[in-house]
Amino acid sequence: MDRAAPALPPHDDRGPLAAFAALVLLPIALLALAGTLPGPAASPASVAPVETAEPMPDLPASPEDTVVLSELTATDARARNAAVEFAVVGPGTPSPFRFDGGAADRLRARDCLALAGMAEAGGGDGDQRAVMQVILNRVRHPAFARTVCGVVFEGAQRPTGCQFSFTCDGSLARRYPDAAWRAARDRAEQMLGGATHAPVGNATHFHADYVYPWWSDQLDKVAQVGPHIFFRWRGFWGSRSALSARYAGGEPDPLRLRETALVTAAANPLPGLLESGEAVRSITRDSVARAADKSPRAAASPGQPVAGAGAGVHFVLVAPSDSPAALIERARSLCSGGGYCRVQGWSEAEQIPAQLPLSKAARRSLRFSFVASNANGGEAVFFDCRLFPSPPSGTCLPARP
Repeated sequence: MDRAAPALPPHDDRGPLAAFAALVLLPIALLALAGTLPGPAASPASVAPVETAEPMPDLPASPEDTVVLSELTATDARARNAAVEFAVVGPGTPSPFRFDGGAADRLRARDCLALAGMAEAGGGDGDQRAVMQVILNRVRHPAFARTVCGVVFEGAQRPTGCQFSFTCDGSLARRYPDAAWRAARDRAEQMLGGATHAPVGNATHFHADYVYPWWSDQLDKVAQVGPHIFFRWRGFWGSRSALSARYAGGEPDPLRLRETALVTAAANPLPGLLESGEAVRSITRDSVARAADKSPRAAASPGQPVAGAGAGVHFVLVAPSDSPAALIERARSLCSGGGYCRVQGWSEAEQIPAQLPLSKAARRSLRFSFVASNANGGEAVFFDCRLFPSPPSGTCLPARP
């Protein structure tokens, strides 16, 4: 799903709640010491069967679909969205969420719900509650994962697509102010405690008004809250009766989900990039050799790429002597053309892959990853801190086996 709200301002490192991991780690660690954590949870994308009145059909915008960027310009997408009338069926009346889990489940569900609210909707009260309502609707729908964290991170563990784009485009590295966390957590607690957000009712999908995904005209448009448009499936699977799955706890560990999502995001372009026709610009071994013949450092600097600048994925060489700040600026110049753009770097020419998707070896040897700021999220920067110790900005790439 695409975010329309701007990222909240970054927070300094003085407070213990600066990052999501720090926020979640302390209470969960205390619970672990007390022996209250549940056993290993099921995969976040797992869906337990429920008895329903109809068999599960092939639904548009199902959890198996990847995030697909709009092929229209923002202006054209807004015009097309505005031309679609709201469905007569309306959003429906949401049922209060019934939480039936342990103390650890509550902490995990609250923080995952709060994170999604901030990342997808910014700081607005109604905007966050609308997103949270959709997530809780999904938890009770048999087409989606059966836990809050499972729904939020659904698909982020695989390179083929995530359901919420902030979990697979590097935005998980973003930091939020303590006050923003407190407000979002309060809203999440209220929603988990039975509060509902009537404007979006039983909606299970949404997207920003500046995009028009392929599935948009195959669902019922039922509401708009701020810049986000909300949808329901048509027929039985979009009805309140379909929200029949019972929540029973078993929340997966959000720290592990976050780590897996960051590794996946660092090693793969945003799903849909290849399908949307965006050019993938790579520096292959042969092109590196040709550039090296002309200049010993021509191929070793992202500021002098073999491929042209613009949207897409750029493979570059980096060196321990490169300044991290300079690498970021050079990556920004590569992505100056707009659109989704990622720059990925390796320290050895033979490690640079010739094509996407990245192999396991290429992911293990990745030294630098940059995602440009665009309509789908803020800038995200990752370094291999073994090669670039203590970079002044950005986040260390998670350790890879």
